[in-house]
Amino acid sequence: MNQTGNGLSTRRSGILLHITSLPGSLGNGDLGNEAYRFVDFLVETGVSVWQMLPLGPTHLDGSPYQCLSVHAGNPLLISLDWLVDRGWLSQFNSTDALALPREYRFSRLQEAYQLFKRNAKSTDRTEFEEFNHTQADWLDSYACYMALRKDNNCKSWEHWPESVRDRHPNAINDARLRLADEIEAAKFEQYIFFKQWQELKTYANQRGVLLFGDMPIFVSGDSDTVWANREYFYIREDGKPEVVAGVPPDYFSETGQRWGNPHYNWKRLQLDGFSWWIRRVRTQLQLFDWIRIDHFRGLESYWEIPAEEPTAISGRWVKAPGDAMLRAIYANFGALPLIAEDLGIITPEVEVLRDKFNLPGMKILHFAFDGGASNPYLPHNHSVNSVVYTGTHDNDTTLSWFEFLPEQQKSYLYEYLGNPQQQMPWVLIQVAMASVARLAVIPMQDILELGTGERMNTPGTTEGNWQWRFEWNQLTDDRKNRLAYLIRLYDRKS
Repeated sequence: MNQTGNGLSTRRSGILLHITSLPGSLGNGDLGNEAYRFVDFLVETGVSVWQMLPLGPTHLDGSPYQCLSVHAGNPLLISLDWLVDRGWLSQFNSTDALALPREYRFSRLQEAYQLFKRNAKSTDRTEFEEFNHTQADWLDSYACYMALRKDNNCKSWEHWPESVRDRHPNAINDARLRLADEIEAAKFEQYIFFKQWQELKTYANQRGVLLFGDMPIFVSGDSDTVWANREYFYIREDGKPEVVAGVPPDYFSETGQRWGNPHYNWKRLQLDGFSWWIRRVRTQLQLFDWIRIDHFRGLESYWEIPAEEPTAISGRWVKAPGDAMLRAIYANFGALPLIAEDLGIITPEVEVLRDKFNLPGMKILHFAFDGGASNPYLPHNHSVNSVVYTGTHDNDTTLSWFEFLPEQQKSYLYEYLGNPQQQMPWVLIQVAMASVARLAVIPMQDILELGTGERMNTPGTTEGNWQWRFEWNQLTDDRKNRLAYLIRLYDRKS
C-alpha cells in the first residue's frame, strides 16, 4: 500500500512541548494567551511543527497516557480567561488557586456552566446543541461516566454498584435523570475545550504551524472508553482486566514496564470492521494535523501480562491484526498523516508493517552512540521518511543525558561528529537539524539548555512526572537566534 499525504514531503523542524508545560498560573499551562504566544515564537524562529502529548482528561497522576477517555479533551486545559472575556465567568484572582489549582479550575468551570445557562446568547446555545449532536457517539457515554464517577467518589467504574458498573438499562436511565445537570456540565466542558482548541489550531495553521499529536495505542481501564465498550476488551465479570499491557525489560527498566491497561479483544474489534478504531482516529483528525501512533509495535504483536503479576517480566508476545486494522482505517479515510513510534524491541515484522503503509518512523539520537556503526539511530543510517529527535518526553534532557554518559560513549560521540567545537545540547540539536530525516523535533528543554531534574517523565515511575513547565525568561534572544540559524542552515523553514 502506498500512503501519500503524510505531511513529510518537505523538510521541517518542530518543538516538543505539551500544553501543560506552557507558562502561566493555575497549576498547568492551558489554551489561553500563552499558547498563542508560543505559536508566535515558533513562527518567529521558522519552526513549523508543534508536537505535544495526548490531550485527554487525566487521572490525579496527570499522565496523558492513562486518560479517562480517548475522545474527550482535558478540562484542565481550558483557558478561564477566555471564559471571562465571553462573559461566561466572573473575574478571578489566580492567587486563590495556589494551594489547590486543580480543584480551583474545576470549580470555576462549574461557575461558567451556570452562567452559560443563564446568560448565553441563542447562537451560543444552538452551537452547544449542535456540538452535542455531532459528538453524541462518544459524548453521551463520556458525560454520563464522569457524572457517575463523581457520584461514586471518583472511584474506578469496577468499584461502582453492580447495576451501573454493568450498565443495566434501567439503572443508567435513572442515573441520566438524577444526574442530568452534572451530565450537561460535562458536555459543556467538552464544548468549550473543542471550541478553544479549534481557535488555537486555526491560529497556528494560518501561520504555517502544524499541530502534531500523540495517540496512545492502549487506553486506561478506569475510563468511559472501557466502561462503555466492555466487549472490546478482555474484562472479567467484576470489571477487572484479565491481562494487561506493558513492555518487557528494556533500556528504560530492568523489570519492564507494567502499564496496567486492559488488552483489546481484537477478534471482537475485527467483527465490527474496526469501527471503534475508526471513530477514535476521526476524533484525533479533528484535533491534529499529524498523529503519532504511540507504541506502534503493539499493532503487530503486544506484550500480554497476567493481571495479577506485579511487574512486566512474566509476560508473552501475542500477535495483533494491525495490518487488517490499518487497512480498514485507510479504506475509511484515504491518505492519513500518521507517524509510527517504532521504539523498543522492533522486529522485522514490525518494520514490514510500518513500511507497508509508508509510515515514517522515529530516530532518537540519545540511542545512537553505542553498538557501533550499524546502530540505526546514528545519523548516517537515517532515512528521509522519518522523524529525528534528540530525545523524547520519556528521555532525560540532552544536557543531563550527556553528563551521565560513560566516558567511552562520550569519546565515540565526539569522534563520530568530528570533534565539534559546540557544547551540549546544541551539538546534538545541530546533528538533528542536519539529518536527512524530513522532520527534526527538539524537546523544549534542549532549546533552553536545561539539565538534570528538568525531564517530563521517567518511564516505570508513577510520581513526580508530567509537571515540568518553562518560563519565557529562559527563552533568551541568543537561544532563539541559534535555533533560527540552524533552521535556515539546514533548510527546515517551511
